[in-house]
Amino acid sequence: MNKSHVEAVLSQSFTRSFTLAALLLRRQLWVWPLIAAGLLAAIGLWVRWKVEAAMTEKLAAELQAVRDAEVAGLDIWLKAQKSNAISAARSPDVKKLVGELLAIAARPDSTALDLGKAPATARLDKVLKTWTVEHGYSGYMVADSHQRLIASYAVELLDKKNLPGYSEFLPEVLAGNATVSHPFPSVIVLTDAAGRASVGVPTMYAAAPVMDADGKVVAALGFRLKPETDFTRILSVATMGESGETYAVNRDGLLLSESRFDGDLKKIGLIPDRPESQSILNVEARDPGGNMMDGFRPTQERSQLALTTPVAAAVTGSEGVNVTGYRDYRGVLSVAAWTWLDKYDFGVVTETDKGEAYAPFYIVRSVFWGMFGLLVVSAGAIFVFTVFVSRLNQQAQQAALKAQQLGQYKLESKIGQGGMGVVYRGHHAMLRRPTAIKLLDVEKTTETSIARFEREVRLTSQLSHPNTISIYDFGRTPEGIFYYAMELLDGINLEKLVDEAGPLPEGRVIHLLTQLCGSLHEAHGLGLIHRDVKPANIMTCRLCGMFDVAKLLDFGLVKAVDAKREAGLTAANAVMGTPLYMSPETVTGSENVDARSDLYSLGCVGYFLLTGSTVFSGDSLGEVFRKHTTASPVAPSQRLKQAVDPALEALILRCLAKQPAERPGSAEELAEALSRCESAGTWTPAAARVWWIERTSKATGEGAAFQDTSIGPIGDEGQCLSTVAP
Repeated sequence: MNKSHVEAVLSQSFTRSFTLAALLLRRQLWVWPLIAAGLLAAIGLWVRWKVEAAMTEKLAAELQAVRDAEVAGLDIWLKAQKSNAISAARSPDVKKLVGELLAIAARPDSTALDLGKAPATARLDKVLKTWTVEHGYSGYMVADSHQRLIASYAVELLDKKNLPGYSEFLPEVLAGNATVSHPFPSVIVLTDAAGRASVGVPTMYAAAPVMDADGKVVAALGFRLKPETDFTRILSVATMGESGETYAVNRDGLLLSESRFDGDLKKIGLIPDRPESQSILNVEARDPGGNMMDGFRPTQERSQLALTTPVAAAVTGSEGVNVTGYRDYRGVLSVAAWTWLDKYDFGVVTETDKGEAYAPFYIVRSVFWGMFGLLVVSAGAIFVFTVFVSRLNQQAQQAALKAQQLGQYKLESKIGQGGMGVVYRGHHAMLRRPTAIKLLDVEKTTETSIARFEREVRLTSQLSHPNTISIYDFGRTPEGIFYYAMELLDGINLEKLVDEAGPLPEGRVIHLLTQLCGSLHEAHGLGLIHRDVKPANIMTCRLCGMFDVAKLLDFGLVKAVDAKREAGLTAANAVMGTPLYMSPETVTGSENVDARSDLYSLGCVGYFLLTGSTVFSGDSLGEVFRKHTTASPVAPSQRLKQAVDPALEALILRCLAKQPAERPGSAEELAEALSRCESAGTWTPAAARVWWIERTSKATGEGAAFQDTSIGPIGDEGQCLSTVAP
């Protein structure tokens, strides 16, 4: 994953985000920009994590590739040096001359002078110089089986035994194995790469065993290599960037190759600030505890500090990679891959500064956070702007209400308010007709509430039965207030009626239920189910000189039986209706809810009107629901402890059957059955007129005109308003 690809992906994501933000602005859904910003933040963090993971994986692979390339190149070079040493050690001339020198060295009184003046020494020097010149070696040596040097390019080494550095690789060679030693400091004065002569110049040997005619190892032949040029050069073939290097270390963490940071090491005091000073064999790869390049200085002796992370792992013989970061021997945060070469007894570390290694990711991250910052600022601007517009709109709506003007309607007084809507008494500006005007609460207008509002109007407007509330008009003002106008009823809802008057006479119950059957018959004929028939949603009114005219209200939960398109507006309500008046199939969430469910609810209404109490009650909804689905209702006569018209009682109990098939087949059938009851017709228009006049006298004083609109609570989820249900 490269930088340009990541930027392209991020750019496309942010373009889509701004398009979405513009759409949300047009719809004034101010909360969504914030949600979108939060979502994009989560997505952005996920993308950042994925990019970082990909780059981390890629970096680890690159470090391992460089390390493996360096090790492979080093292995080829080391094998070549061993091969050269083996070829020279097997040369007949070399074997013959070494044999002669061994004979001299075997004499008890032999000295370095004897070895130096021996003819075999001069001839061997001539033979081996051919090898050194051809392969670029800077010297040679021959040691007997006791690690005594019997021949050397430097006379100072003759007759020396068990020398430091030499004794580390000679046992391996004298055991019959060719090898290449790792670098060690010279014990004699040598000339370094800069032409300066001193003791301790780094040196190393490619050595092989010399065997006699019987194949027995009798001596070791070695060619001197310059590690500061040959060894270090091999390890610096492949590097990563400006700060990358590959170096070798021994088991003590000592650098066996030249560091590319010798100039820095002099500045921070890890090696003396002198021209001849060098890091090879002088610096141990230890963690100083802080960045010495930034001025940090450890308080402990360097020998007391822990080895750096890769070196500490390498000396244990392991191979690995670290891309999370650690401090290198300068204290600079770095990443590395490492391995340990058992056959040569040293480790190889490929290392680079973390800042440089992660530079591409830091650039991509900066670009991402810059673009994300723009998104956040834009989302904030959209939020502020939409809130500002929303407040202006709400102020305009409130101003319209304060002005008592809603489109073509003049508002007079509030007559009801519920969870989602408000109802005003008013009149049409031109017709002057008294009207009940229902409107959505300006503070709670949402796409869902508007859809429900429009749905209620659309479905209710299809009904024209005189016992159904009439819809006059529907609209939306320039200020964005949704409303509809309906007939203003002069009456009282049945719940309040029973609360005031107690159980109703049987004839009045039949009179009211029969009218409601007519309203439901029309709705059911159009394929609509009310689903919330209850006393609070029914009014008895004075209308056109008639008394006790029933009006069915609140079609907010109407269901189109064959219209699945309405499912989205009602699915949020797992149980639709009012618990005390719900049919068993509605309680259980059955998909087979039909017109007979309304008849069950109407039976509950009849029971309430007749007895003054609900069919079932309980301390919890669960208990009420359970009784609707399993309990048998107490007969009205038993509840009242008095005789009840047997036909009316049987009909109400039939409506309350648990199985829809056992109820009346239709509202029309129920109306006909009600008309055959013995009490039917006993509630006459005259009786109704007397009751209304008496109630008017009690409420307003003798002779006053009755004007009780009896407004109850309203809402669009099962609550009601006597004049209309919002």
